[in-house]
Amino acid sequence: MTKYLFLTTLSAAAIASSFPLPALAADKVSLATADDKPVESDPAASPDAAAAGDIVVTARRRAESAQDVPIALSVVDDKALAATGNYSLAQIQQLVPSLQVFSFNPRNTNVNIRGLGSNVALTNDGLENSVGIYIDNVYYGRVGQSQFDLVDLQQVEVLRGPQGTLFGKNTTAGAINISTRAPGFDPELSAESSFGDYGYRQFRASASGALIGDVVAARLSIADTKRDGFLTNVHDGSDSANYYNFSLRGQLLIKPSDRLSIKLIGDYSHQKQHHVLQILSGFFGTYDDGTPIANNFLNRTSRAGYTPLPFTPFARLGDSDSRYQANMKSYGASGQVDWDLGGAALTSITAYRWWDWDPANDGDATALPVVTKSQQANLQRQFSQEVRLASKGDNRIDYVIGAYYFWQIIKGNGAVAYGSAAPNWYLPTTAAAVANAALNGFEADSTSTPTTHSTALFGQATWNASSRLKLTLGLRYTHEKKEGAYNQFWIAGTDPSTLSPVAGAAVVAIRNQFNPVTSYSTRFTDDSLSLLVNLSYKIAPDALIYATYSRGSKSGGLNLTSLPAGVTPDVRPERVNAYEVGLKAQALDKRLTANLAAFWTDISDYQTAITEQTPGGLSYRQYISNIPSVRSRGAEADLIFAPTRLVSLNASASYTDAVYIDYPNAPQAPERLDQGSIQNLSGKPLAGVPKFTYTLGADIAQPIGGIADQSLQLYGHADFAHRSSLNTSSTNSRYAQVPGYSVLNARLGVRPESGRWDLSVWARNLTNSKYFQTLAAANTGLITALLGDPRTVGATLRIKL
Repeated sequence: MTKYLFLTTLSAAAIASSFPLPALAADKVSLATADDKPVESDPAASPDAAAAGDIVVTARRRAESAQDVPIALSVVDDKALAATGNYSLAQIQQLVPSLQVFSFNPRNTNVNIRGLGSNVALTNDGLENSVGIYIDNVYYGRVGQSQFDLVDLQQVEVLRGPQGTLFGKNTTAGAINISTRAPGFDPELSAESSFGDYGYRQFRASASGALIGDVVAARLSIADTKRDGFLTNVHDGSDSANYYNFSLRGQLLIKPSDRLSIKLIGDYSHQKQHHVLQILSGFFGTYDDGTPIANNFLNRTSRAGYTPLPFTPFARLGDSDSRYQANMKSYGASGQVDWDLGGAALTSITAYRWWDWDPANDGDATALPVVTKSQQANLQRQFSQEVRLASKGDNRIDYVIGAYYFWQIIKGNGAVAYGSAAPNWYLPTTAAAVANAALNGFEADSTSTPTTHSTALFGQATWNASSRLKLTLGLRYTHEKKEGAYNQFWIAGTDPSTLSPVAGAAVVAIRNQFNPVTSYSTRFTDDSLSLLVNLSYKIAPDALIYATYSRGSKSGGLNLTSLPAGVTPDVRPERVNAYEVGLKAQALDKRLTANLAAFWTDISDYQTAITEQTPGGLSYRQYISNIPSVRSRGAEADLIFAPTRLVSLNASASYTDAVYIDYPNAPQAPERLDQGSIQNLSGKPLAGVPKFTYTLGADIAQPIGGIADQSLQLYGHADFAHRSSLNTSSTNSRYAQVPGYSVLNARLGVRPESGRWDLSVWARNLTNSKYFQTLAAANTGLITALLGDPRTVGATLRIKL
C-alpha cells in the first residue's frame, strides 16, 4: 500500500503543478526546437511524427514522436552533444540526472539508472549490468565496449526503468539506446578540430554521399583524440590518466527499392591510457572503537623505510614503481535489413563483435615492490541476431513482435605477482626465510571462461481504445544457458618441494591465504518472463498522463573467481517489480516542455559485486552475491523553455531514495573489522546513489552582423550539474562517503546562420571544482581516491560542406 500512496501523491502533485499546461512530452535534453530536428527515414516511422518534426525515438522499437511515448526517457540530440562537447557516456551523464556512471577504468565501469544497475565495486566477468547499452540496435555485452569516444552521433536515448519486453537483455534498470548518423544520398562533409590545455587535441570528421545513384550510399566517420594526463607519477616524473582514442566507423546503405533497405556497418576503435595511478586521500590508524589497526599502512611503510606521499589528493600526485595501463580494442560488424511489407515493417539485425582488454596495475599504491602485478585481461566475443515485425501507421492495435539470440564468451586471464617488499609488508611476524620463500617472486595466474547462450521471444501491443486512451501490454520469454570454468595456478616463486617439509608446508599455507590453487566449472539454465502493462491518457491534445507496471528479470551470474567457503559459483537471478506514473506536456506552441515521473522499484536477489576484506590486511576477495531485497523510489522532472529560436533554457532534477531493505550479512566496513566480518546494512542507502541530482542549461544566440554576405551569430552555452553526497563502497564505509559536488561547463562561439562553420572557445569544470568520483577504504587504514577532472580550456573549429 505504501508504494501506491507514494506514487499517487507524487503523481497528483505533478498534475496539479503542471496544469494548465496543455502537454508534457518525453524527457528531452535538446538545445534545438522540435522543428530543427531532422528525421531519419524508417520503414516503421510514424507519418505524423515525421510531419510534425518532433524528436523521433525508437524506445518501443518503432519510430515515434518522443512526446507520444508513455515512459520516462531522456533524449540527448546531436545539437546538445555538439554544444557541450560530450562524446562519452561519462560526460553525457552530466546532462541526465538519473544516470550515474562510475569508471575506475573502462572494464571496471558501472552504469546506474535510478540508483540501480551495478554497485561501485570492481567488475566481475560473470556479472552483467542491469543497464543495457545498444548502439545502432546492437546490444553491447560488456560496458567496457561503450567506453570509447562515440562517433558521429545522431542522438542518445536514456530509457529509465525496466525495458525487458522489448530491449530484453538484462535491462532491469533501464537501457541506453545510441543512434549514429545514417548514410545519405546527398553529399555531406563535416569536420572539426579542437585544441586545449593538457596537450588536448581532437579531430573528428564524417563524409557521406551516393556511390551508385539512389541505390547505394556510404558514410565514413573518424575520431582521433589525445590528451596528456591529469596526474603525475613522482617515481619517474611521467604523467598519468592520459588518454588516446582512435575510432573509425564505416556504413553502407543499399536501397534496391523503396521498400527494402540494407545497412552494413563496420567499426574499429582502440584506446590507450596510463591508468590507474592510485591517489592517497587519507588514513585511519584505529578502528571505530579506538583499537589500533595492527600492521596498518603506516606501520608497513615505516618498516620498509619508505615515506609515502602526503595525504593531499588534489596535489594530483601518485607513486608507482610498476607498470600500469588501461588499453583496449573494440571492433565489429553488423547488418540491418528493413523491409516494408505495407502494413508492417520487418527488421533483421545480425552482429558480431570483439573486445580486447589489456590492463596492467600496480597493486599497492606505493613505489615499493609489493604487489608488482594485479590485473585481469579479457578477450570478449559476442554474436547476436534479432528479428522483429512492427506495425506501421495508425491502427486500432499497434504491435511489435520478435525473436532474439545472443551468444557471448569472455576469456579472462588474471595475474597477481609479488615483489621483494611483499614479505615484510604482509608477514612481519613470520620467519624471514619462510616469508621470502612464500611471497618474493611468487606469481599466481588464472583463467576463466564465462559463456552465455540467450534466446528470447517478445511482443508488445498497444490498443488504441480512442484517440486519447491507450493500453499497452508486453511480454518476453527468455531462456538462458550459462557455463564456465575457473582455474588458478602458481607459475613463479620458490618451489616449496625444495624446502624442508615444515618450511614447505608453511609456504603453501601462506600462498593459499593469498592465491590458492583452484579449479572448478559450473553451468545452469534459467527461464524467465518479463511483463509490461502501460495505460496512458491524453488529458489534452498536448498533455499525456500514464501509469506503468513492469516485471523484469536479470539472469543469474557466474562466480568464476577464488571463492571463500560457503559461497557458490552460481548466483541467483534478479527479479524486479517496477511501478511508474508520469505526466508529459507541452505548451506555448511547443516552446515549453515539461516532464514529470514518479517511480517505485522492488528488487529481490539483487546481484552485487562483493569486496570482502579481513583484519590484518593479508588479503581480500571479490565475488558476486545476492542481496535479498532492495528498493528504489523517487521522482524526476525535466523542463525546457525555448521562447525564441535563439534562446533555449533547460532544467532537470532527480530525487532517488534507494536502500537495502533486507541485507543482514553484508561485508563489514574496514573501520569496524575488529567487530566481525559481516554487518547488517538493512535500511541503509544503496552504494553509488546520490539522493539529489540536478542539471541546468542555457543556450543563447545573438545576430552580430555579417561577413562576406553571411549573417553571423554570437552564441553561448552553459550547463551546470550537481550531485549530492554518495557512498562509493559496498560496505557503506564512512571513509568512502563522497561529498556532494557541482561542475560548470561553458562555451562561447561565433557562426554563420547557414551553419557552414563554427568557431568556439570552451571550458569544462570552469570553476575548477575539486571533487572525488570515488573513495575507497582498505583494511590497512589507507583511503584512496579517484578524482574528478580539473578545469580544462580549449577551442574548436567546425566546418560543414
